[in-house]
Amino acid sequence: MSSAMATRLSDLFGNSRIIAGLLVNLLSSICIVFINKWIYVHYGFPNMTMTLIHFVVTWLGLYICQKMDIFSPKSLRPSKIILLALSFCGFVVFTNLSLQSNTIGTYQLAKAMTTPVIIVIQTMYYRKTFSTKIKLTLVPITLGVILNSYYDVRFNLLGMIFATLGVFVTSLYQVWVGAKQHELQVNSMQLLYYQAPMSSAFLLVLVPFFEPLSGEGGIFGPWSFQALVMVLLSGVIAFLVNLSIYWIIGNTSPVTYNMFGHFKFCITLLGGYVLFQDPLSLNQGLGILCTLIGILAYTHFKLAEQEEGKSRLAQRP
Repeated sequence: MSSAMATRLSDLFGNSRIIAGLLVNLLSSICIVFINKWIYVHYGFPNMTMTLIHFVVTWLGLYICQKMDIFSPKSLRPSKIILLALSFCGFVVFTNLSLQSNTIGTYQLAKAMTTPVIIVIQTMYYRKTFSTKIKLTLVPITLGVILNSYYDVRFNLLGMIFATLGVFVTSLYQVWVGAKQHELQVNSMQLLYYQAPMSSAFLLVLVPFFEPLSGEGGIFGPWSFQALVMVLLSGVIAFLVNLSIYWIIGNTSPVTYNMFGHFKFCITLLGGYVLFQDPLSLNQGLGILCTLIGILAYTHFKLAEQEEGKSRLAQRP
């Protein structure tokens, strides 16, 4: 571990507010995966409808936050964020479909492909350059995901299609969020405050075309009280995930959030095998290890480059 990374970690754990924020994010991020998987496995709740409920709960949560002066909303033209709202719908729906169709291990590893895809998008369309070291870390990440998917005994072609679409749309969304924040001079919460209701409206129009409204499997179907409580709880936890992500990035940095993400990555994988008895072969284990090494190397080099950039700026007369 580099001295820069060690210093950053010691600074983090010396701040009780940041520890609290990290703990909220850790628990909510892990819970959302397991609760959503539980809902799909045990209740079969419709995916797009559940995503719509998540968006509505997120918007209501943000409405309460701005009333409590946690952030100040900024007026935005709908035409400026329409593509962002559509990609938000796509990434959450496809990611949830991937979770519904795949084992938690395959779902979690597929998400790791977001980093290589973001780098490809930024290189091809935004002419951004990355160092050779950063590019080389993409090799073990990609190789590990391929190894895990190939040896997954519950391999599901439809699940892999959903995972691929989820990774692509998530990558686009993350790139666009950064670009829009810069273009519109807003923070993440201000952007999400306008984006969530617009995404909800899109899904409200689309749900009747893809999912039944009544009867078995429909939103107005004969759901048990427990199922409805679980879905509502899932929505509240999804809001806590979003809120804690923005708080951590705002109070630390995106790199710190990613470093913390590796810890969540490992716990979520372990939980999938313990709670849902997902099978794990030796080759899958090697794939997971390979991906984890690539992610850690990527974070290490990214952090080192940022520290180098800061020291160069400080040395300028």
